[in-house]
Amino acid sequence: MSNMKTLQAKAGNVLIGGGSPIVIQTMCNTHTKDVEATLEQCRRMYEAGSGLIRITCPAPADVPYMKEIHDRLRAEGIDTPIVADIHFSAETAIAVAPFVEKVRINPGNFHKDHEVACQRFAELVKVCRQHGTAIRIGLNHGSLGERITNLYGNTPQAMAKAAMEWLELCIGEDFFNVVVSLKSSNTIVMVEAYRELAREMKERGFVFPVHVGVTEAGNGDSGRIKSCVGISSLLQEGIGDTIRVSLTEDPVNELPVAAYLADRYDGKIFSSMTALSLSGGKAVATYDAPSREKLLLDFSCDFGKRLLDREIDEVEIKGCYRDENGSSVDITSSGLGEYLVDELLQASRRRFYKPEYIACPGCGRTMYDLQGAFEQVKARTAHLKGMVIAVMGCIVNGPGEMADADWGYVGEGGGKVSIYKGKTAVLRHVPDSEAVDRLVELMEKDSI
Repeated sequence: MSNMKTLQAKAGNVLIGGGSPIVIQTMCNTHTKDVEATLEQCRRMYEAGSGLIRITCPAPADVPYMKEIHDRLRAEGIDTPIVADIHFSAETAIAVAPFVEKVRINPGNFHKDHEVACQRFAELVKVCRQHGTAIRIGLNHGSLGERITNLYGNTPQAMAKAAMEWLELCIGEDFFNVVVSLKSSNTIVMVEAYRELAREMKERGFVFPVHVGVTEAGNGDSGRIKSCVGISSLLQEGIGDTIRVSLTEDPVNELPVAAYLADRYDGKIFSSMTALSLSGGKAVATYDAPSREKLLLDFSCDFGKRLLDREIDEVEIKGCYRDENGSSVDITSSGLGEYLVDELLQASRRRFYKPEYIACPGCGRTMYDLQGAFEQVKARTAHLKGMVIAVMGCIVNGPGEMADADWGYVGEGGGKVSIYKGKTAVLRHVPDSEAVDRLVELMEKDSI
């Protein structure tokens, strides 16, 4: 699949696929109706080099706000294409398509009746063709729907099959201004799904541009390492034309990591690894890195794919990096080496040394302090090794995207939270000021 040729999509002045450089993007976490806050965030994203900016458009009532944001950015000379993020509502997608450069949808959510969903998708395609608007067909592991899972199970193959159904409709409509994505918080599922999709598109003879990302990756070092493991595994195979690193942080923080990945796999930067030995399934790598961040990213990309694909079973890291003062820090004696190995093995799902956290980055649908709640949950549950814990911004994505979680914390809106055990809501309408305590109480009681 290396260096596979793709069709080319066009969102405003940005080309995606077809041999174009990898496009980096991020998404606003402001409320769309708060036009000033959203504009301020868009300006910072533009300054940080985002190639696309995604903004949630929850309902038809939000379309005028989207148009105002778009028009004011253009009046300021900011020409970054705007992507409207749609959930469920074909009506909203059709209404906003004339005023943005790209629309992100999951057409299967347009209606429970598949035939009706297809009709509404065809209506959207007609509007997008008329206005030159690109479409991203975005499917996530936890939101495939009963029809597909009954046919293929809740598997990577099911994700690829679901995407191909919608791509076939695009082919039938002779509409190719399309990007496709298959996201999961599980790096193995995510990589396998994209590989299967790439195979199916190649066999079909229409290889659409691909948006790659690990959804709900979390934050800090863990979120960066997990994202690099999944995204770099695919970019090394030539799969991926635009990328987003989803972090539960200020969305501008996603862009340096995405830029690193794009530059590395566009051949503009290289790893700081200076030596490598392989023996008996173990890799020993030596680095001379200019910073801790560069070391973390290099190490994740150098060995994430090898661990995912079980080319190696263990890895050891040696050498040094430069601290903020330019002084050399020994990787081994500082303890950083052991920590990075633990994090990388967890991100590649080879060995778990702490809880596995699933946390969305937040968007305009998030109605509580997601970043603060996530930090509280991590601090209170750090001892629960091997537990999978989800912290989700809203009820739209939450229950589906945390399908693999043992426990979940999901915002309802209005200052309330639902707490899930597996796929079942065990508490609803919990005030967000009490929700972390209630979650921990339930987890501890269940573990007795």
